Amino acid sequence: MQQAMQQIERRDSRILPTFKASYETADEATLIAGLVDNDARAWRELQRRYDRLLVRCIAKVTRSFPSVSADDVRDIHGQLYVSLFANERAKLRAFDPTRGSSLSTYLGMLAVHCAYDWLRALRREPHREALAVAEELTSEQPDPYETVAAQERAELASRVLSGFSDRDRAFATLYFGEGLEPDEIARSMKISVKTVYSKRHKIQFRLESMVASLNVERAA
Repeated sequence: MQQAMQQIERRDSRILPTFKASYETADEATLIAGLVDNDARAWRELQRRYDRLLVRCIAKVTRSFPSVSADDVRDIHGQLYVSLFANERAKLRAFDPTRGSSLSTYLGMLAVHCAYDWLRALRREPHREALAVAEELTSEQPDPYETVAAQERAELASRVLSGFSDRDRAFATLYFGEGLEPDEIARSMKISVKTVYSKRHKIQFRLESMVASLNVERAA
């Protein structure tokens, strides 16, 4: 068995270079057939022959747009290869040398179209700044959303507590507002710690019930 495997390896080592060399000298039809069959060697040969041409075609379209960077050109270049591979290599299958165009002309046309498609898609997107710009816009002032949310919470709390007694409102402020510990509240209000827990439970139940009623009113 081991001897048979060695014979196969020696045979493959003689055949493989022939296959590799075949694409280097292959005509366009043979290269396209290899690409359609998704032969990795054919894709490498396509890249070797036409990559510079494709990049030049993309750059020719994008050079008139100062906002397009070298990274964008590489993105377009990558999207072009994705489009060649997509849909069972449909764009490569569509190449017809009998129409008088060479493969280089056909691929260059696809590169130009891909660049224009990318620019059109970019034009439809809103303008986006880099992350560094966002860091420059940081402020020590409160976040506007948090400010509005805090105001709404304060208004809701004021509305809910309006029906409470002065003593219950003072308790709610100490417990839920200032977050004091039960023993601190007990000393401040001159009540027992047990009473603090009992009052907290009753007030919390009333608060939850009243908030639920307000939410129902808003929904209606």
